[in-house]
Amino acid sequence: MNPIQEYFFRIDEPERSTLLFLRKIILESDPQNITETLSFGLPFFKFKKKMLCYLYYSKKYQKHYLSFYHGDSLDDPKLISDGRKKFKILLINMEEDLPVELILKLIDQVKIHIKV
Repeated sequence: MNPIQEYFFRIDEPERSTLLFLRKIILESDPQNITETLSFGLPFFKFKKKMLCYLYYSKKYQKHYLSFYHGDSLDDPKLISDGRKKFKILLINMEEDLPVELILKLIDQVKIHIKV
């Protein structure tokens, strides 16, 4: 098992399945240019080798979240900055459907700001 698989394996169900689905839609949104790495023990997604977003768990909110780089350029009421300068987070509510369209829209907006 590779380190990224190990990260997800340590998460209990049903969160694991939800996060694996989220991982899948991110990677499949641009399979030629979006890659996945493990940095700081977390799954990071990169666009043409530049930081795009990552998954983590918030102890403060007690929820998993997707953190977007260049979040300072994103404007959506569901995003939280919590004092971060370059990132905004989208909390993942495991009891609701994933906001797939919103996530894909935010990924596209971040890609515009990445200089490659």
